[in-house]
Amino acid sequence: MRIGELARRTGASPRALRHYEQAGLITSGRAANGYRVYEEGAVARVANIRYLLDAGLTLDDVSAFRSCLDGDVPSAAPSDLGLRIARERLAVLDARIAAQTAARDRLAAALAGAQPWAQAGAGSSTENGAPLGIR
Repeated sequence: MRIGELARRTGASPRALRHYEQAGLITSGRAANGYRVYEEGAVARVANIRYLLDAGLTLDDVSAFRSCLDGDVPSAAPSDLGLRIARERLAVLDARIAAQTAARDRLAAALAGAQPWAQAGAGSSTENGAPLGIR
């Protein structure tokens, strides 16, 4: 099947499929006209890649699962390596969420501090040289 059909059947964009191929997660042959041609098994393989990506893993993380991408990844028992990768990715996501929450809290506090001046009609705080009243 050509890349457009694989994209249609899996919900992945052709660009994503080329990216997966560049990462070595899927393979294709070439037709006489140079178009990529994928085997039927690529449908399940791409579905598994997308399942792992949707779960929060990165493409580098997914590459560790190359040997099992042709199976039923969602139903398979996780390996020790799979669990380690998932735990590491969860820790990274938790750290990012904590950093974003802290940034959000700082911005909310700055906005709350800027409210009295905005309500008094003193003009924007940037006119006074300090954005959002942060000094």
